[in-house]
Formats: sequence, C-alpha cells, structure tokens
Amino acid sequence: MTVESASMGEMLAAAVPMVRTLNLEFAEVTAERAVLRLPDQPDYHNHIGGPHAGAMFTLAESASGAIVLTAFGEQLSRAVPLAVRAEIDYKKLAMGPVTATATLGRPAAEVVAELDKGERPEFPVAIAIQREDGAVTAEMTVVWTLRPNG
Repeated sequence: MTVESASMGEMLAAAVPMVRTLNLEFAEVTAERAVLRLPDQPDYHNHIGGPHAGAMFTLAESASGAIVLTAFGEQLSRAVPLAVRAEIDYKKLAMGPVTATATLGRPAAEVVAELDKGERPEFPVAIAIQREDGAVTAEMTVVWTLRPNG
C-alpha cells in the first residue's frame, strides 16, 4: 500500500461510514487507478455464501470515489464530486474476497478544462470486480460530475 492509498483509505473511512462498515482495504490509489478489496466476511454474504450484491456495488462505487478524489483533489475548493448514475453487470458467481479496480474514463485535464470554462463536466469511471482467481465477477460504470460551488 502506498502512502497515498493509506491516506485516501483513512479519509474515505472517516467520511463514508459504509467504507469502514464493510472493512474495505485500499491496495492502490493513484489519479489513474484505484484498487480496493472486500475481505470475505460472513456478515456480508448473500444466500449462496458469496459477497452480497450490495456489498460488491459499494466496493466498486468506493473504488470509483477514491480515484475521483485523487484525480480531482485540487478542485475540491471550487467543486463537489458527485456520482450521477451507476450501472453494474453481475457476470459470474463471486465467492471469497473480491477486488475492484477502477480507471478514469476521460483525461483529468480535459475534465478540469470544462470546469475552468464554468461547465459542469461529467466523466465515467469503469470498475472491474474480480475473484482471487482473476475471473471478472462484475463490471460497473459510475458517471461522476464536478458540481461547481456557488
């Protein structure tokens, strides 16, 4: 874990109670990629013994939020990042711990340029959720915006 990912994990755990409720682990957080892990926890299992769909959604959304806060942290004094919409496709059975890897769908500089023009930019973050064997169990896209303050 990098210092950046450790501090981002602490920040999100403090600001977002679900992050600490699910005991999400921050493996890597940069402006280009965020990797979070949901440990195998029986309290968050579904009816077949794997991670509940809601827990997997929260894992993926949290990974997207981590990359957004890292990529656009310098803009927080003038804009608030907000999730606009999300779509998730559950592809395979998830069992045991799962990992979400989020990637920014547009260059950060392009998004900031729109904000500089007084616009409210939207941008996608793609997330893949994988089992320990590498199989992709779900894919999610969260569309975010930077809502200008005032």
